[in-house]
Amino acid sequence: MYLRLLQHSAADGARSVIAARGDDAWLVPGATTIRALAEQAIAAGSTLADVVDGSGRGDVVDIAAELEAGRIIAPIDHADPAHLQMTGTGLTHLGSAEGRDKMHREAAAAEKQTDSMRMFLEGLEGGKPAAGQTGQQPEWFYKGDGSQLVGPGAPLSMPAFAQDGGEEPELAGIYLIGPDGTPFRLGLCLGNEFSDHVTERHNYLWLAHSKLRQASLGPELLVGPPPAHVEGMSRIHRNGEVLWEKPFLSGEANMSHSLANLEGHHFKYDLFRRPGDVHVHFFGTATLSFSEGVKTEEGDVFEIEAAPFTLPLRNPLQRAVAVSATVKEL
Repeated sequence: MYLRLLQHSAADGARSVIAARGDDAWLVPGATTIRALAEQAIAAGSTLADVVDGSGRGDVVDIAAELEAGRIIAPIDHADPAHLQMTGTGLTHLGSAEGRDKMHREAAAAEKQTDSMRMFLEGLEGGKPAAGQTGQQPEWFYKGDGSQLVGPGAPLSMPAFAQDGGEEPELAGIYLIGPDGTPFRLGLCLGNEFSDHVTERHNYLWLAHSKLRQASLGPELLVGPPPAHVEGMSRIHRNGEVLWEKPFLSGEANMSHSLANLEGHHFKYDLFRRPGDVHVHFFGTATLSFSEGVKTEEGDVFEIEAAPFTLPLRNPLQRAVAVSATVKEL
C-alpha cells in the first residue's frame, strides 16, 4: 500500500502532518510540515517513508472529514513563497498532441506541420532514453512561485484580464533541493495545472503568458516509486450538476517521456538546484475540456480524482478584481 502524506491546519493555525496507508490515517507525532520531515530524511540519509514509520503513530484521523471541513491544505509549501517554484512540461503524454494541435492548427498552413506536433513527435521518438543517455528535451514553462499555489477546496482565480480559465488534470512531482544541491523527489500529487487556453490558442508565442496562472495540488502526497499507470476522471460541475467529464491517463506507461528525462531537463539548470528550495513540476496531460469546446464560467467547480490517490481535488473558479499596475518614475 502506498504511503500518503497530508498537511493539516487547525482553526488556530497549528500545523500537523497526517500519514495514511489504505483506510488507516494518523497524525505523525512531532511533525508540523512535510518539508521538515523531508529535511530530516535527507540529513539522516534515509527515506521519507522510513522517517514517518520511525516517528510512531499519533491520533487516528478521518481525512475525508478533515478535507470536507477545509482543514487539509496543500501537501507542500515553503515559509518563504519565493523559494517554491512551480513549473511544468507539455506534450508529454500519448495523445497529448491532439488537443494542442487542434488549438494551433489555424495558425499554420495546412501543409505545414505545427510546432506542437513536431515537438510531440520528437518526444515520442526520444523522450525515453536509455540509462545514462540524454533524451529529447520537452516543452517547458514557468507558472510562478509559491504565492500561485492553491490548496484543495480553495478557489482558482483567473486574473481580470484573462480570456479563459481552464483545467488541466495532471500529476505533479514534488521536490526539495538538498544542502549539496541534489534534487530529492518527495512524491507525486494530483494537480490542476490551471491555464488560459484562449490566450494560448491566439498565438503559440503567448504560451508563456497563458501559463502564468495559479495551480492547485490535491490533498495527498504519494510517497515512494511512482505508479506507471494512473487512471482518473476530470469533471466540471456547474450549478450542482456535471457539465463535462472525461477519463484521463497518466504515469510513464501513458507518456512519451520518462519522468527521469523530464526531471533531468528541469534540474540541469543551476538556478533550479538552490539548496532549500521546493519545486512543484507538472508532468502534462492529454485531457482538456477546452479542446472539446467547453467554456468555463465563474462558479464552476473543477474536480480531479485518480487512484491510487483516495481523495479528490476540487477547486471553484473565480475571477480576480482588476488591479492597476502603473509604473512610477523615480
